[in-house]
Amino acid sequence: MMRKIFILSVISLANLTFAQTFIQAYQNRADQILQTNITANLQDFGNLGIKTTGSANNTSALNWIKDKYLSYGYSAGQMVEDPFTYNSTTSKNLIITKTGTVYPNTYVIICGHYDTINGPGVNDNGSGTSIILEAARILKDVPTEYSIKFIHFSGEEQGLVGSSHYANNVAYQGSTRMLDIRLVFNLDQVGGKLGNTNNTIKCERDNGGQTGNNATSNTMTQQLATCTTLYSPLQTAITSAYSSDYMPFENKNEIITGFYENVQSPHPHTSSDTFANVDPTYVFNVGKAAVGALQHFAVAATSILDTKDITSNKLESIKVYPNPAKDILNVEIPERSKDFNIEITDMSGRSLLNVENQEKIDISGLANGTYMCIIRLNDESVTRKIIIEK
Repeated sequence: MMRKIFILSVISLANLTFAQTFIQAYQNRADQILQTNITANLQDFGNLGIKTTGSANNTSALNWIKDKYLSYGYSAGQMVEDPFTYNSTTSKNLIITKTGTVYPNTYVIICGHYDTINGPGVNDNGSGTSIILEAARILKDVPTEYSIKFIHFSGEEQGLVGSSHYANNVAYQGSTRMLDIRLVFNLDQVGGKLGNTNNTIKCERDNGGQTGNNATSNTMTQQLATCTTLYSPLQTAITSAYSSDYMPFENKNEIITGFYENVQSPHPHTSSDTFANVDPTYVFNVGKAAVGALQHFAVAATSILDTKDITSNKLESIKVYPNPAKDILNVEIPERSKDFNIEITDMSGRSLLNVENQEKIDISGLANGTYMCIIRLNDESVTRKIIIEK
């Protein structure tokens, strides 16, 4: 993270009005952030040493991140490596895609860099890396209307090389937009300094560069601040986006926001950016805020389930695909019961189809439009929004 000076504006959330309310299911998932996982991730990241772009340690860090996703149950097919060249060496960005249920081709990107300079970089940016990993673990089987891309960039410390490559060659090709991006949510240097009063997180908005995206970025950043106060114990401050991996997207007129530590640590970019000098509790609290906000931005399922572990509940992991659908709609129920019911209604609630114990549903008789698919199982139900396009 290359950042020296901030112009900070603290905004009282009491004076702002947002179309956001507390959602218990979002809190339940935010509460699944584990301090033990955050601490272990920070320690493991530090043990990988100085991860300069293109170095052997940089590659080891990439492989460590990949192994984490595989351990969470993500498939190799969900991972894409995006190689780029810097100073005659090759490094890679890593992209993991979780497909949305309603807008599978529109993406919320949550990102951070994993390369470091002059030290192991436990704060800059093992902190952001650790949170992204926890968010991916928790949300793996949680339906979200928008697709999520968890992206780990390399080359940030050399001038946003990896994120620039991705923005200019994958997200865009020349002036042609290849990815429909709803938001880029960046996490960089959110570890704080152990011993500081780390009770506030900076929420970063775009107020420069391409002016056409400033207003929406400001709105999204205000929503990020609201989510932070709803789902974590942290206070918030609004500040400006500056010199991290969201900037190549901002230059393409995409909407950006991000988190950055409030009291700036002196350790990043030095050999002392180690686990001993970071505040794991602060990273844990920022993680809760990030999981809450990511659910809001990607529009996660809001059903409140009577379960100690929401990720193990089978209703949460029901898959309805393809979406958009044409003639056949598939409903996949893990470890399904013999008896379940599927009802499809229009948006006014009028029932159009009602079937028992069928995982393949003929929807060829329905017109193009948006519908609700209600799955009932063992006296519980979950609803998915579906789109029919022919």
